Amino acid sequence: MAYDSFSILKSSAVPLPIENVDTDQIIPARFLKATERQGFGDNLFRDWRYDKNDQPKADFVLNNPTYQGKILVGGKNFGSGSSREHAAWAIYDYGFRCVVSSFFADIFRGNAINVGILPVQVSPEFLHQIFEAIEKDPKAELEVNLEEQRISIVSTGASESFDINGYKKHNLLNGFDDIDYLQAMKDEIVSFASNR
Repeated sequence: MAYDSFSILKSSAVPLPIENVDTDQIIPARFLKATERQGFGDNLFRDWRYDKNDQPKADFVLNNPTYQGKILVGGKNFGSGSSREHAAWAIYDYGFRCVVSSFFADIFRGNAINVGILPVQVSPEFLHQIFEAIEKDPKAELEVNLEEQRISIVSTGASESFDINGYKKHNLLNGFDDIDYLQAMKDEIVSFASNR
């Protein structure tokens, strides 16, 4: 498998209510030298997390132990800017398996799904409800059900459906990347080729 399969994720969330978070803010360009996916989480939001002396900034959410979980909740237009895959790698390597926003840049959305992160696009109103729930209780849990394509705020029961491409959904449910998908069809491909 390319990554962990995704079915139902129930977790507290880390709030990042900032709009227009671009890929250079997610992972600055100076950290793009590696070609493997490991190690990028250390530099996720590097310039927001650390000062010029590499000391953690106490006011940044990832440095606040109050907020933890496998779900990152961002503001509108998350993942804009350049097409770097490393932004998705950094989010995955840090430990997030889902990012919630009211709008995603298309290239970031594709890159995220390709490495096993589920981007869940919700309405601005529901995003506001999520932020409110986390502000009220930092341990508030969200439940993301990929099979049903539904995200819920556990404490209130409020929920909303989300869209995802059927092929990408299948891959996430099985932990497949594009190569794994083809490998799973190997027998069918061989049979088809031999009958041509």
